[in-house]
Amino acid sequence: MGIGVLEDRHLDRPPGTSKLGEEQGPSFDAASTSDLKRDGDIILVPQPSDSPNDPLNWSMIQKNSIMLILAFSSGVTTALGPMISPGLVLISMQFGVDLDTVSTFMVGAILLFTGAVTFFTASGANIWGKRPFFVISTILLLMSNVWGTFADSFPSLAAMRIFQGIVSAPLETLVTSTVSDLFFVHQRGFRLSLWGVMLGTGVLLGQIISGFIIQSMGIPGTFAISALIFCLILPLMYFVVVETTYTKPRAPSRADEKRPETPGSSTDSTDLKGDVIITEPKESYKNQLRLYRGRLSDESFWKGVIKPFPLVCFPAVIFSTLVYASFFCWLLMIGVLSVTIFSAPPYNLNPAQIGLTNIPLAIGALVFSPLSGWMADAIPVWMAKRNGGIFEPEFRLVLMLIAVPFSTAGFIGFGISASEGLPLAWCLVWITMHSIAVPFASQASISYVIDCHTKDANQAFVTINFAKALLSFAASTVGNGLLAKFGPRTLFTGIAILNLSISLLTIPSYIYGKRLRSWVARSEWAKKI
Repeated sequence: MGIGVLEDRHLDRPPGTSKLGEEQGPSFDAASTSDLKRDGDIILVPQPSDSPNDPLNWSMIQKNSIMLILAFSSGVTTALGPMISPGLVLISMQFGVDLDTVSTFMVGAILLFTGAVTFFTASGANIWGKRPFFVISTILLLMSNVWGTFADSFPSLAAMRIFQGIVSAPLETLVTSTVSDLFFVHQRGFRLSLWGVMLGTGVLLGQIISGFIIQSMGIPGTFAISALIFCLILPLMYFVVVETTYTKPRAPSRADEKRPETPGSSTDSTDLKGDVIITEPKESYKNQLRLYRGRLSDESFWKGVIKPFPLVCFPAVIFSTLVYASFFCWLLMIGVLSVTIFSAPPYNLNPAQIGLTNIPLAIGALVFSPLSGWMADAIPVWMAKRNGGIFEPEFRLVLMLIAVPFSTAGFIGFGISASEGLPLAWCLVWITMHSIAVPFASQASISYVIDCHTKDANQAFVTINFAKALLSFAASTVGNGLLAKFGPRTLFTGIAILNLSISLLTIPSYIYGKRLRSWVARSEWAKKI
């Protein structure tokens, strides 16, 4: 038994299980690992090829630059949804539309259409690469914000938000698979945390800034500022974020024995085919800037579109979908409902002041997202070294030990504080606790599913994001009605119980996860997906 993870009786190494350290476990001998490439005493997973065009072999400066730009762009794109929250009441009054309808089209619609379109963008990215989708998405998001700046009616504003949801899909859902393209298993947690920092601060800091903008410039001002930000993102996206999809085999070559270069060298590489050594030149920067490279895969586009649906049958995807969607949805719902709660007595806050209530949440995200990323790498590596050097994806789930108590206490505390009209500081303490919990839960769920199903990371995250979109759309649609009917104490206590029930699935997922991965790998139906 690997630190509580039950061993499988059929496969020694189900997909996801890998060797990270020097220690030799019962299923790995020294001969099988001596010629593998390493980072110190950590065996690189996956093993990179010898090609300078393999993204795993690129310099850390290039890889981190791509990751930083994508994470920032994703954060700004995600912020487009909730950034309008401080002005929901103003939009309702300006256009004479009820608050639930405003919330549905201004916040819920953008999430729903993003989730729906990801089925197509993920399939397209697998076939034509991610770069064209990132660049085109950035251009269309710039155009959508210009539209929002000049929208003068609620139907026009609603149509613009739906369009924004459609064109946001690549920047919200293809980043996780880019992490898989660029980084090794033991490096992914920190990079995913960087993405998590940008998402969290984008959602929260966006509301802080937009509150002041709405107060001084009105609703159009938020879209005008967003358009300017995308003007800055566009050249970075075009000139730095090159294609990261690599389709050539990465099997170790016998040519390694004939070359003195260090592992992962970015010099011209060799592949041995028979007795002939073939040199693969490094692709020129001009070629890297191409938006269209033809088909990178022979897979059917429409088969790729429907592929995420059967992935729902994979236990790891089910678990990650429920956990990620739940924690993110309730964070969004708190943002929407806090506008209603804080704009009414006894708080009576204006949009700018409502935006400021997100400051402690943003600070929590900035501090704990990097910490969760570091822990998502450090704890599994530490556990692997004490497990004979064997890494199990289930080790990532240890982070839920932090997420669950913080989120549960946060929901119940906020419900009681808002119901009793306690000082604003108490409300902010409790909702900040859930904000702290979110990066730990998202790190655990996303990194877990990437480790279990690396090849299907695109489609798996599509499934996760669509479930999040559906749940968030439903929450934003009925949230204010439920608040008016049940009150904050009952509503948030119910949310706490539901979230806790979902989170408790971590226990069977950790214990039986390895056996479930083996079952999926051996299943004939899974092989056909």
